[in-house]
This record gives sequence, structure tokens and C-alpha cells, in this order.
Amino acid sequence: MKLGLVLHELHRSENDLAQELLHASERHQVDHSIYHLGRDLAEWSRQHVREIADIGADYGQHLDREPKSELAAARRLRERGSELLGRKGFPELALLHDLREIYTKACGVSADWEMLAQAAQGIQHLDLLAVVQRCHPDTLRQMKWANAAIKENSTQILVS
Repeated sequence: MKLGLVLHELHRSENDLAQELLHASERHQVDHSIYHLGRDLAEWSRQHVREIADIGADYGQHLDREPKSELAAARRLRERGSELLGRKGFPELALLHDLREIYTKACGVSADWEMLAQAAQGIQHLDLLAVVQRCHPDTLRQMKWANAAIKENSTQILVS
């Protein structure tokens, strides 16, 4: 059964999505909706990581229950790089880039949840299906939020 491999990939992808949301929220602290919503949405992915790790053991996967956390030094280095880029580049375009990355990653995570849902239904693994039904709607909301934020900011940023 290859469900374990999909769970492993989904675990990695949810970790990446959480990190992307946190990075974007840090880089765009002045935009309170990006900052606060980004952190809340990241916590959803962090919870998904825990749930995937719990169910993964049933499919031969030994996944870390604790979501990835960034080292403080790496975080400071990234923040410093963002500051320098913001002074020399176009920080508004960086926001659109970050939102695009979030949207793209959330789409990939959603596809993984969809694959698991279909497989779990097909083989009637109700525990796995329950995890999908709890987590996938959150991912769909993450996608919708990123897409709405792109729409909201594109005209303002690209036309001005």
C-alpha cells in the first residue's frame, strides 16, 4: 500500500506550508491582516502535521509529531535579508510573491488531501477518512484566503 508515502509527502508539504505562512507573516508585519491571519493559518497546518504523524504510524510512517520550527539564527538572517530587499527592491511585489507561494503550496497540499480521501473511501479506512475530513477544509480555506489576498492586493500594487 502506498498510502504511507502520500502521508509522508503530505506531512512534509504541511510543514512547508506552515513555514511559508509564518515567513510571510513576519515579512509583512505592517499589514495586520497578513500578519495575524498568516499566523493563524500556519497553526492550522501545524495541527495537520500532528494529525498526519498520528495516523501515519498506522501506515508504516514514523513522522515527527512536532512541526518544523526554524532556528533563531536562520530567522534573523532571513529577516535581515528581507529588510535589505525591501529597501532596494519593491516590497509590494514581495507580498504578491509570498501570497503566490502560499497559494501554490496550499494547492499542492489540497491535492494530497484529495488523493488520500479517495483512497480512504475506496478501501474504507474510516480513521484516515476522518483525518482528511477534519484537515482538508482548512487547507481549502488557506487557498481561498491566499487567492483573495492576491486579488485584493494586485490592483493596488501593480497599477500604482
